[in-house]
Amino acid sequence: MNSIETTPNTPSTPTTDGKATLVLVRHGQSEWNASNQFTGWYDCGLTPAGKAEARDGGKALAEAGVLVDAVHTSLQTRAIHTAELVLAELGRSWVPTKRHWRLNERHYGDLTGLNKADTRQRYGEQQLMAWRRGYSTPPPPIAADNPWNPNDDPRYADLPPELMPKSECLADVVQRLMPYWYDAVVPDLTTGHTVMVSAHGNSLRALVKHLDKISETDVARLNIPTGMPLVYELNANMMPLEDKDTLARSLDPAAAAKAAAAVAKQAG
Repeated sequence: MNSIETTPNTPSTPTTDGKATLVLVRHGQSEWNASNQFTGWYDCGLTPAGKAEARDGGKALAEAGVLVDAVHTSLQTRAIHTAELVLAELGRSWVPTKRHWRLNERHYGDLTGLNKADTRQRYGEQQLMAWRRGYSTPPPPIAADNPWNPNDDPRYADLPPELMPKSECLADVVQRLMPYWYDAVVPDLTTGHTVMVSAHGNSLRALVKHLDKISETDVARLNIPTGMPLVYELNANMMPLEDKDTLARSLDPAAAAKAAAAVAKQAG
């Protein structure tokens, strides 16, 4: 399907040492992050705080001398706008950009739109955590009359019905994301370019599970903070040069750990 949008620009001259830099950015705080709702494929925008987070992420990359050559985003506005704000801070709004549904957030099924704390009270802590953090436990499929049902959004009009999710667990996100990693992101990286992926908490958890070789059990405890870039230096096999914890790849690991702890409390 034709879900990839590109710009015609050519990235800067690649390196020749077989190494590459990958930057992962979870979108800044969204409107439904702020209201503690399950968002999934619903397309809400960034809050003013989320826009500031994205700009701060761009400034941090600029200060570290990490200049992006190519960008990949989901089809969701909050990830697209985050990428735009980061690039503006880098003075690189012109770099090539591709967008694809395989980078979308996890589809939360019929939890979409529900408040996380209210969901805990209704279904209990154990069921909430199975849906929210269980690797292979999808939420109930989204109902046709769910007022926040995103499945008829025109951006997915060309997506074959058998690929359109009604609900996803993290294992499902890994399965649908990895083909895009190999087919679209890796080709950009193998030229030596610095590539940024602007996506979502769960699609990025799926990717770092692969990169950092995180077990299905341990990835349940991983929280990725909004707006804080994670920077990976990759070898010729497109795997990290250094073996270290995911949040240690942040430009400010202490701040990232604090922000991740706040994400973990969102069901409170």
